[in-house]
Amino acid sequence: MAASENDKQPDAVSSVMKVFGILQALGEERDHGITELAQRVMMSKSTVYRFLQTMKALGYVTQEGESEKYSLTLKLFELGAKALQNVDLIRSADVQMRELSRLTKETIHLGALEEDSIVYIHKIDSLYNLRMYSRIGRRNPLHTTAIGKVLLAWRDRAEVNDILKEVEFKRSTANTIVTREALIDVLDQVKAQGFGEDNEEQEEGLRCIAVPVFDRFGVVIAGLSISFPTIRFSEEAKSDYVAMLHRAARTLSAEMGYHDYAF
Repeated sequence: MAASENDKQPDAVSSVMKVFGILQALGEERDHGITELAQRVMMSKSTVYRFLQTMKALGYVTQEGESEKYSLTLKLFELGAKALQNVDLIRSADVQMRELSRLTKETIHLGALEEDSIVYIHKIDSLYNLRMYSRIGRRNPLHTTAIGKVLLAWRDRAEVNDILKEVEFKRSTANTIVTREALIDVLDQVKAQGFGEDNEEQEEGLRCIAVPVFDRFGVVIAGLSISFPTIRFSEEAKSDYVAMLHRAARTLSAEMGYHDYAF
């Protein structure tokens, strides 16, 4: 007898397919018992029960008291909403980033917080031959980057400490901040002045300036930055860059529903 397609699937892939099968079934009807759910997804009751308990522990499924009835929580909706928010953010940011690129010819980044790192979610490359190497989807540390600092500076310090508790403050250059206490002091300065800097802290010969982008609730959802080699740096250029970044971030924040941009 020929093996079925599911039999040929690696165990990990098969498990993922089973999880999504259960999630889809729960999404189509609010409440399901294990017996009904097992019949619907064509799995044994013990397998369905095992997956449900894991999803319950992760917060994706809830159980009604001690009954066998299970239903989805809003956690998947929250994930989808975050993804949709990023899509809208990137679409709006692209216009502002291309204008910044036209004005400065430097590398422009949009970065968001992902656990204890930043992740680049959009980028416009420099028009110069000498440029910063990066890619969309790349992660970088919070403590060495201008975007990382603005993503933290407007957050409650308890939340910041929670985010940083697992961070290893690795030294990348002689200028790298290597303690949580030193970073917290810098965050106060970042918030007061309205922008963050990477002064050759991530990579020697490279500087970066970043400003916050707010959502409609006044929460910083991204950092918008300009990166450039130190040989193209001047204090006059810095003040111009900060002004241009604030103008772009103010417009972008307004498009996200926030109209109290203070800088």
